[in-house]
Amino acid sequence: MVQIIGFVIVLVVVFGGLLISGGPAIMAALPFELALICGAAFGTLLIGNAPAIVRQSLAGFGAAIKGPRWTRSDYTSLLDTLHELTRRARRGGIIAIETDIEAPAESDLFALNPRLRQDPSAMALICDSFRLMALDPSARSRTDQQMGETVTNLVEERQRAVGALHTLADALPALGIVAAVLGIIKTMGVIDQSPAVLGEMIAAALLGTFLGVFLAYGLVGPVASRFGQVVEKDALYLDTIRVVLAGFADGLAPRTAVELARTGLPSDIRPDIAVLDQALVASRFQQVRTAA
Repeated sequence: MVQIIGFVIVLVVVFGGLLISGGPAIMAALPFELALICGAAFGTLLIGNAPAIVRQSLAGFGAAIKGPRWTRSDYTSLLDTLHELTRRARRGGIIAIETDIEAPAESDLFALNPRLRQDPSAMALICDSFRLMALDPSARSRTDQQMGETVTNLVEERQRAVGALHTLADALPALGIVAAVLGIIKTMGVIDQSPAVLGEMIAAALLGTFLGVFLAYGLVGPVASRFGQVVEKDALYLDTIRVVLAGFADGLAPRTAVELARTGLPSDIRPDIAVLDQALVASRFQQVRTAA
């Protein structure tokens, strides 16, 4: 919501000033110059990045507005699910959760946390880590390292889209200059016209420089920075999974591993301990009723 307010303020102030100070020629040239610069910018984005990175970069505009994907309640549900998984695995071995990790789409436990189940990266991290423990119990001490590398690779992949937007922001002023040069070339072709006509054409040409700088520093650059913050914040969800499962692999009690992960979260998304305890009790009660 804050990002939308900021976006509206920038548009009103900048384009309001342009509307007041600019003449009819400026307003007539605005759609053409905007289409020229935005089209060239999109082309450079396609040239310099893989299709998947382009899609993620464009999705970054929506992510910057919506903010981080995971809320405090999502972390409560995640810790609740991980606690139940590790509790079952500790009591009955990995075999006790084999159905859950081999067919998560059919798992009753994961069905209680649909937000988690809708994230392929998080589900893969959980299931692959438990499979590693099951295949080689002696490798449990290396589980944390393996999960850490997985989380790092996933975050780096998402950060490539952030880098693509930053590169685009850096390129926009130059693209604005290109549009301005094209306008000057057009003006020089009719240099015999009156000063009033030439003045309007030069002003329209300089509009390209204005738009390039504005889009770079007033829109794409801030969006890229915000998108990077969202990626970093969302990465905490994967890191929470890593902390809990690494603690379980090191022999910590499920509740201790969950508390270790909870206390490591920033205060704005850290579940309250009383709320988490209540969720754990409710989940355990639900499991008992289901089993009965």
